[in-house]
Amino acid sequence: MEGIIVRADRLAVSVVRSHQSAVRKLLLRGRCFVTRDARDEPAVSGVALCQEVTYYDLLRIKLFIQRILLPVEPRLQEPISTLSDKTYEKCRGHAVLDDELRAALTTLKREKPSLGVAKIHTLLLETNPTWSVSEKRVRKILQEEGLLIVNTSDKAKDGKEDRSTGVYPSSSLNKGLDVNKWSKKVEVRYFDAIKGKGLVAMEKISQGEVIWKEDPFILAPEWEIYDLQVSSRACGFCSTIIRDHSPLHVPCQASTSSTPCPAIFCNRLCRLQSDKVHPLLCQARNQASIPLLAFARKTEWLAVHALAQCTSRLLLASQADDESLNTDLQVVQSLAVLGMEERFRTLINQGVEPDREMWQKAFELYLQAFKEPKTALEQKKLAKILRRPISESLQKELFGYDAFLRGLGRISLNIEAHGGLYRLHSHLNHSCSPNTSVRHLDQRHALSRITVLAKTDINPGDELLISYTDPNDNFRVRRRRLAEWGFGPCGCGRCLAEEEEAKAAGNGDTEADDLADQLRTGLGLI
Repeated sequence: MEGIIVRADRLAVSVVRSHQSAVRKLLLRGRCFVTRDARDEPAVSGVALCQEVTYYDLLRIKLFIQRILLPVEPRLQEPISTLSDKTYEKCRGHAVLDDELRAALTTLKREKPSLGVAKIHTLLLETNPTWSVSEKRVRKILQEEGLLIVNTSDKAKDGKEDRSTGVYPSSSLNKGLDVNKWSKKVEVRYFDAIKGKGLVAMEKISQGEVIWKEDPFILAPEWEIYDLQVSSRACGFCSTIIRDHSPLHVPCQASTSSTPCPAIFCNRLCRLQSDKVHPLLCQARNQASIPLLAFARKTEWLAVHALAQCTSRLLLASQADDESLNTDLQVVQSLAVLGMEERFRTLINQGVEPDREMWQKAFELYLQAFKEPKTALEQKKLAKILRRPISESLQKELFGYDAFLRGLGRISLNIEAHGGLYRLHSHLNHSCSPNTSVRHLDQRHALSRITVLAKTDINPGDELLISYTDPNDNFRVRRRRLAEWGFGPCGCGRCLAEEEEAKAAGNGDTEADDLADQLRTGLGLI
């Protein structure tokens, strides 16, 4: 089963075609596409028709059109499904009665008590391939049957979250950070142990004004760009897409016919700057790193890739001089951090359990890349790069298992949406009604450079705020995503107003909200 037809007008087809890469991501998960007429070719090339659909496929299509296509193109009229009533009833026939689902889940959970909700859900669908059941419904039934442990230790007596005893990120000030290098309009301020640090305006900032521009400390670009990098079609340092050959482009110096490295750089400056990170991730110079990067790509685990970039930078700084290492180490250690184990303790109420086998596998490949290569040749090549001994304190910072999990949590918490880790940007706190936005405007010469713009007028003393979540999500989804990283329920004016509206409307359509959230995740829109 690969897709189903939804009839749309010509404008709908045009919108879909202009977002083909996003729609293909949807096809991998939601299995649907839009066409103008049943006789037409699919609007997205390379996708075949299917004969069977499920009730949830129909819901996904409707939500895709209403909540994703329509905001992109407001003129678009909602397309009408061409599926017949008979087919629709056939779809609904795939729904599962509660009693049948409850019995199946109880059996699976007792047979596999260590599995979390996600894995039980996957196993359920593998065992019953014709069923259409959401993960949320699985979680709800497991909780009702007492088959999930619910953590109530973080609740106060009035039922509200007690942040004083809960798990939340910690951070510290980087005393060596010179904010004036980027902007004289803002300053760093430390609020308290729970909120941590943030950025505050020093002067009046007008709507639309550029507040600062910033290049990344390290960059692990989204996978589409990474694939261009490893095929020599994007700069290996700044990730700018290379469209035409130019004499300014510089290949990796270590690349040879016998040990090639696909990295290519926009110019000599990018090549020189890449020396801070690239050598330990170079396929020619450190072949021990290849399995780690291949694992990160296969699992699409961006935090592992970014942590590899960060570790490479710190290790190479240790080979330069102590001042370089201390400067870079201060940047990393001052970032807000919530370890992986701590993070998953906050997710226990949702029935989400950590995949420690995956963590361990990533850790083994991480050590193999930077500390303990498997073969004598790989060990020799690594030693050629890391000539100076690595201090005991740095080894403890990087290579302990707990430090590794903490590093993954730190990266996940601070990385920008497109894969960059930025010194000043990492200070920005969250609001559901942000007053600043982050853009990648220099796409032809420095794709990884961010430009921070004022969305509204900002007065002196006001905190600069961005949104950590998709602003289009409802308040329940936004709060859930914030809670996943220990931020607790957002109590901003927008959230409180939406909460009151939902109560007045009888809580709203939570199932539809969850499905829309799943769609955006599958499309890479959040």
